[in-house]
Amino acid sequence: MKPAYDEMRDAFGSVRPSYQPYANWLQSTPPEVIARKREEADLTFHRVGITFAVYGEEAGKERLIPFDILPRIIPAAEWKRMAEGLRQRVKALNMFLHDVYHDQEILKAGRIPAQQVLGNSQYRKEMVGINLPGQIYSHISGVDLVRADHGDKAGEYYVLEDNLRTPSGVSYMLEDRKMMMRLFPELFARQAIAPVDHYPDLLLNNLRSVAPSTTSDPNVVLLTPGQFNSAYFEHAFLAQQMGIELVEGNDLFVRDDMVYMRTTHGKRRVDVIYRRIDDDFLDPLAFRKDSVLGVPGLFSAYRAGNVTLANAVGTGIADDKAMYIHVPEMIRFYCGEEPILSNVPTWELSKPDDLRYVLDHLAELVVKEVHGSGGYGMLVGPAASKDEIRLFRDRIIASPEKYIAQPTLALSTCPTFIESGIAPRHIDLRPYVLAGKDVTMVPGGLTRVALKEGSLVVNSSQGGGTKDTWVLEN
Repeated sequence: MKPAYDEMRDAFGSVRPSYQPYANWLQSTPPEVIARKREEADLTFHRVGITFAVYGEEAGKERLIPFDILPRIIPAAEWKRMAEGLRQRVKALNMFLHDVYHDQEILKAGRIPAQQVLGNSQYRKEMVGINLPGQIYSHISGVDLVRADHGDKAGEYYVLEDNLRTPSGVSYMLEDRKMMMRLFPELFARQAIAPVDHYPDLLLNNLRSVAPSTTSDPNVVLLTPGQFNSAYFEHAFLAQQMGIELVEGNDLFVRDDMVYMRTTHGKRRVDVIYRRIDDDFLDPLAFRKDSVLGVPGLFSAYRAGNVTLANAVGTGIADDKAMYIHVPEMIRFYCGEEPILSNVPTWELSKPDDLRYVLDHLAELVVKEVHGSGGYGMLVGPAASKDEIRLFRDRIIASPEKYIAQPTLALSTCPTFIESGIAPRHIDLRPYVLAGKDVTMVPGGLTRVALKEGSLVVNSSQGGGTKDTWVLEN
């Protein structure tokens, strides 16, 4: 495999123009100064409590996400095209969601096999015929992008997956920027770097814009499963930043198809719920009866149009990896346009020809569970042992429809500060796209970095870290 695309240097080793001011600073700054700044960042993150939980680990339920103090830099023109592609993609995904729960035109036209949608475990029949404000289902989308050389395309951005249910990580994007501005104010004085700190305001405005039409001053709350959830820090952080109440299921109740919050001054109507609870646990009367996290009667109030849930129930069908394959076709069908951002080439293992090819090339490919997430349930062929490949082959043969496969892309690398100094590490990017009255986003997103040498898995649950993402304004 040829070397990965280097974000900072071109094929001849010259620093790319977008990185030149930073490279000059880096060259003139002693390594011990950078090391000292990194220690300061770690201490601050520990003090603030920026952690996530790793399920199934006995040694400490909370873990600090490693933060790398060398930023990832994106030129203005590059971001502009990326943002256009993200808007196009999220618009099509929302149109698809509305369609499959209403007229199902894309299925009738044969553009996507109906069984793949209607027989999918993420398809919620309870949502059929329900009209939502603005026909928006995914109000907050986290779209994972990777950059790689593939075929004759050098440094091309590809969409790796769409996260539409409860996309996480935006708090790290905001805290990483705050930390960089605190540690290196001189760097922000040298370059015009697009701000991201207005994200909470954008998010709140977006949520208020999709409130039921019955109110002119909507009350928004953030519904969390509680402090033992892996992303609880983010839930509390975002509620605080937006100035809204952080609530758990038992803080809310439903009466006459209206949702109310218990307060010290009595009940208060709730109009919009930014929920960080999966569909199954939202309402024990409509979904899992054993759920103690949700609100009895919530779905009835939702169906009556008296409360907005963000993201909507049933969005999971659109971020299922089996649907990912069809997103380019959704864009063509609903928007009448060619996709601006390409998918990673993907084999669908429910197809006999694709299955045969993948089984013959497992050692070269990445294979993922259709419903998997967080870096779990996948095989990275080039990094797997013969035994791991053999066991995964048996799982595929037993249920091929549960898997997709992709080529092992050499994700782009960015200079990263490790114990031995500065070295390239593979990265991806998760921009956060907000859909409401308008489609908006802050420039950049969360850059995740695979800190283990040679690793392509950037997920925090698998040992990955984060970087600040700088989008240049000119």
